[in-house]
Amino acid sequence: MKKNVLVTGAAGFIGSNFLKRICLANTDVYNFVIVDALTYAGCYETIEKDILENESLFFEKVDIRNANKVKEVFNKYDFKGVVHFAAESHVDRSIENPNIFVETNILGTLNLLNESLKAFESEPNFKFLHVSTDEVYGDLSNEDPAFTELTPLHPNSPYSASKAGSDHLVQSFFHTYGLPILITRCSNNYGPFQFPEKLIPLMINNAISNKKLPVYGDGKNIRDWIHVHDHVDAIWTVWSKGISGEVYNVGGKSEVQNIEVVKLILKHLGKSEDLISYVKDRLGHDRRYAIDNSKIQNELGWVPKRSFDEGLSDTISWYKENIEWLSIVSEMK
Repeated sequence: MKKNVLVTGAAGFIGSNFLKRICLANTDVYNFVIVDALTYAGCYETIEKDILENESLFFEKVDIRNANKVKEVFNKYDFKGVVHFAAESHVDRSIENPNIFVETNILGTLNLLNESLKAFESEPNFKFLHVSTDEVYGDLSNEDPAFTELTPLHPNSPYSASKAGSDHLVQSFFHTYGLPILITRCSNNYGPFQFPEKLIPLMINNAISNKKLPVYGDGKNIRDWIHVHDHVDAIWTVWSKGISGEVYNVGGKSEVQNIEVVKLILKHLGKSEDLISYVKDRLGHDRRYAIDNSKIQNELGWVPKRSFDEGLSDTISWYKENIEWLSIVSEMK
């Protein structure tokens, strides 16, 4: 008999790639129940065909902030585990309205944990995989070593603070109740189906349309970039091999300044750097993120497969070929 796994937030960027790349490849063992509130960044059209064409995929429109609705889904399906992507994730929006980030990322996660704990009572092999972010660690100077799993949490934005809060909740359910949990903390993702408020799809979209490319501050903020396909492969590796109670950092070994990312996109598209427009810096803008992958590499055997140049080129090509999808989600802002 197949095992039922709940996947939250799979109409969003990383979740939809997980569905297409991982879920569809494992329907011989699992049924996947997709839960998504379909907010502005969750596009059902991204996954509709996959769900309609596969009898092992199910969709429930549920806001995880609603404890009763979460309970109903758990009662409807006999879940053996949860992969939790659902989150408010855009730093700029968290600065404008931090409340929704606390409600979704902390209270929503708590609702899932409460129901998972009940499921665990009758399913000893139950597990809860929480997808988090490297932003919970704070930021680094150019000279600092990369984040490890032992780096103290020091979030600097309402978004990262809400994710750190959810991380602590997940860990507390392991230490207090014995709920089997896994946490992944990943660096900046890019790739197909990313909502165009994020740096790379925003710059691609604007460059294609010959619009100005807004760059915060001096553009020298550094991010460690990972292609979303490498990320979801890492998540499945942790799901399959990870040790309960552990945290695993996931990075792409590709530290690049934001301004260099923008210039690479313009170069790939044959556009002039005159399109670059420096704008007032984001409030509390972290200077640098960097991930140390040693633990997941040494203990679980995962390494990123795509170089940033290769991944960025593929991503630009995908957006050029999927202008219709880009226009659909752009209207959802």
